Amino acid sequence: MASETHSAAEGAASAPGMPQLDVTTFGNQIFWLLVALVAIYFVLSRIALPRIAAILAERQGTITNDIAAAEDLKAKARAAEEAYEQALADARAEAQKIAADTRAKIQQDLDAALAKADAEIAAKAAESEAAIAEIRAGALDAVKAVAKDTAAEIVQVMGGKADDKAVATAVDAQVKG
Repeated sequence: MASETHSAAEGAASAPGMPQLDVTTFGNQIFWLLVALVAIYFVLSRIALPRIAAILAERQGTITNDIAAAEDLKAKARAAEEAYEQALADARAEAQKIAADTRAKIQQDLDAALAKADAEIAAKAAESEAAIAEIRAGALDAVKAVAKDTAAEIVQVMGGKADDKAVATAVDAQVKG
């Protein structure tokens, strides 16, 4: 057993350090390096890269479709906003028209009520003037009667004889002015 350990130690001392750096094995290493690189290239180019390309193409398609859908929704939103603005403008115009029509109707009713009130006031004024004229005529007659009676009494108190016709003529002349 001691001889086996001794021969392993001699073999290790004669071997250069790392086997990859041994110049005698470079040909073998280069061959297997090329085989591994070609195998990796074929695996990547035939399997991995097509899958990655398909995923990238799918993502690009999804992004493109999403952008197109967003543009479509944006256009619909603009159209909806324009329709809303138009409906709002129409509603405002309709409200203005209704307000104007209502104002005109109220003004018409007010004018009719004013005309009716003016007619009633004119009728009452005419009645009042007629009543005042009656009162004035009655007052004038009453004043004439009182003036005739007073004049007749004054003439009698003064010692004269009062003629009703002469007293009436004198009072009428004084009342006329």
